[in-house]
Amino acid sequence: MKITDGEKLILLMLSEIYDKLGVDGEVEPDFIRSAIFSDNTWSIPWKYVGIPFEEQDTPEVVKEVLDVLDMWSMIERNYKNLSKEEKEWVEKEAAPFGKNPKFLGFDGNNESEYMGTASFLVNDLDRFEEFKGRNFNSHCPSIDSYRRMLAVFKPVLKSLNFQPLSPQNIVDILKEMVHPDNR
Repeated sequence: MKITDGEKLILLMLSEIYDKLGVDGEVEPDFIRSAIFSDNTWSIPWKYVGIPFEEQDTPEVVKEVLDVLDMWSMIERNYKNLSKEEKEWVEKEAAPFGKNPKFLGFDGNNESEYMGTASFLVNDLDRFEEFKGRNFNSHCPSIDSYRRMLAVFKPVLKSLNFQPLSPQNIVDILKEMVHPDNR
């Protein structure tokens, strides 16, 4: 959603009035403030789907973060459901990333737009609630690894027919965390 600077100011002032008067409406002033201050105004139509907003394109960074979160959600959920023996096999085959694989986020110094988008999706839009409470700062560059992982994950996902990831699928995806120059 494209909002002019003047409209941002008006929305922020209206949010303050809502708070001051104790208005209990459908629009959450805290969410509106958060969307404006974090420059995630694309999220307002996502939150308020009942309002007929103009059609808008989802920013590319949001699409990419959604793909990453979807991938990691499946990895974590499917890994959790493996048997002890399967987990041991994944740990060995996908070393050093196969033991209890978890989404660690994005680099706060160099990938802050990705990190902020992931945090906003989880904490403000209540998407991917399994990641709530996480820091989202991996403290190391991650997006290139995630892109390599997605290149393996997306074709696997298409072939699954709503079945879970196999231990081999999980290994194949996790192995992409290792840079090709270090294999």
